[in-house]
Amino acid sequence: MNTMTLWDISLWGFAALAFAALLVGFSKTAVSGANTVSLAVFAAVLPARASTGVLLPVLIVGDVLAVLTYRRHAHWPTLWRLFPAVAAGVVLGTLFLVWADDAVVRTSIGAILLLMAAVTMWRRRRSEQDVEPDAVTTRAGRAKARSYGVLGGFTTMVANAGGPVMSMYLLSAGFRKLGFLGTSAFFFLIVNVSKVPFSAGLGLIDGRSLLLDAALALFVVPGAFLGKWAVNRINQRLFEQLVIAATVVGGVQLLLR
Repeated sequence: MNTMTLWDISLWGFAALAFAALLVGFSKTAVSGANTVSLAVFAAVLPARASTGVLLPVLIVGDVLAVLTYRRHAHWPTLWRLFPAVAAGVVLGTLFLVWADDAVVRTSIGAILLLMAAVTMWRRRRSEQDVEPDAVTTRAGRAKARSYGVLGGFTTMVANAGGPVMSMYLLSAGFRKLGFLGTSAFFFLIVNVSKVPFSAGLGLIDGRSLLLDAALALFVVPGAFLGKWAVNRINQRLFEQLVIAATVVGGVQLLLR
């Protein structure tokens, strides 16, 4: 990564990154998937590939705050079923980054996000009944967990865009608001930390990018507190609509950048 470009950020550019970091904190404790907007902002201010390395530590700070807030609500059977498939997706994403340019990455991820949102809305139109999280123990549930896990690992590795994919999975599995947030908090903390060696090996993280991360991390904290305040004022239906809307917005932004 040509980190010299990180020192050429204008005041307005840093303000945009700071807002995106605040939105990361909000998304981690309120509307998971909304940080696809942060992804778009980082990629607009910084070189697209370099932006993924800068954003990753910011996401990890948000993940830590989310775990501290919702640790009691995680559904670990779901997490254990997802991790093997996610690991495979991360490896595939790493291989993809070796040869794919920015345009290919943006187009691929944007298309996947829009597809996931469309599939989820179609399923919700066909059936409004609640499905308990332990539905993942069925054969169909395990197959769905594997497919979403691979997609989630792939998208989170190549563009830090795994949030919407996993949001679609957790909504389709019937998770309520707090279970959704607790399960996704632990999921992304573990997955994002495991991505650090891969990103460093690809040259996407180094000392200079971490200095920028240290400054941006200060804005994640108030965003997380804002999300904690807001989540208790959002009903379940609005929560799900916001998650899907954030996914669509993020997907469109990736395709149009």
